[in-house]
Amino acid sequence: MPLPAWVAAVNAVSRAFGVFSAGLIVVSIIVVCHMVFVRAVLGQSSIWQTEFVTFSLVAATFLGAPYILLSRGHVCVDVVPLMLATSARRRLHFIGSLVALAFCAMFLYGAIPWWWEAWTSGQTTPSIWKARMWIPMLSVPLGLGLLCLQFLSEIWLVLTQRTPPFGLTAEDKL
Repeated sequence: MPLPAWVAAVNAVSRAFGVFSAGLIVVSIIVVCHMVFVRAVLGQSSIWQTEFVTFSLVAATFLGAPYILLSRGHVCVDVVPLMLATSARRRLHFIGSLVALAFCAMFLYGAIPWWWEAWTSGQTTPSIWKARMWIPMLSVPLGLGLLCLQFLSEIWLVLTQRTPPFGLTAEDKL
C-alpha cells in the first residue's frame, strides 16, 4: 500500500535534511583541518572557522534529527518492547512518541521567538566575522518543526498498522 503524499513528503524532506546534515559535518571537518593548518603552519589566527564549525555542528544536529527518527538511528533500548505483545507495543510506541512530540513542540514553541528576535534585531556574533545570528539559529526551529512532522508521520504509520511499532514484528520476542 503506497504511503499518503504527506507522509512521503515528510520522509523525503527528512532524507534531504539528513544528506545536508552529513554534508555539514564533512565541511566542518575540512574547516577544522584548514584552521589547524592556518594556525600551526602559517602562524596566522583564525577568524571565522571556530564559529562556522560550531554553527554547522549545531545545524547538523537539529536538521539531521528527523532523518535519525525516520531511519531509527537513535539509541533505543528495546528490551521492554521485545517483552510485550504487539498491541501493547503499539500503545507504548504511541505514548512514547506523544511524549517526545510534546517535548519537541514545546522546544519549537520557544525556538521560534528566539530565532525571530535574531532576525528582526539583526544580531551578529561579537567576533570580527560578525556572522548574522538568524542564519545558524534558523536550523533549530526548522529542524524541530520537521522533527514534529516526522513524529506525527511515525505515529500515524503505527496507528494505521502500516509500520510495526519500534520496527519490531510480531515474531520478535525475547
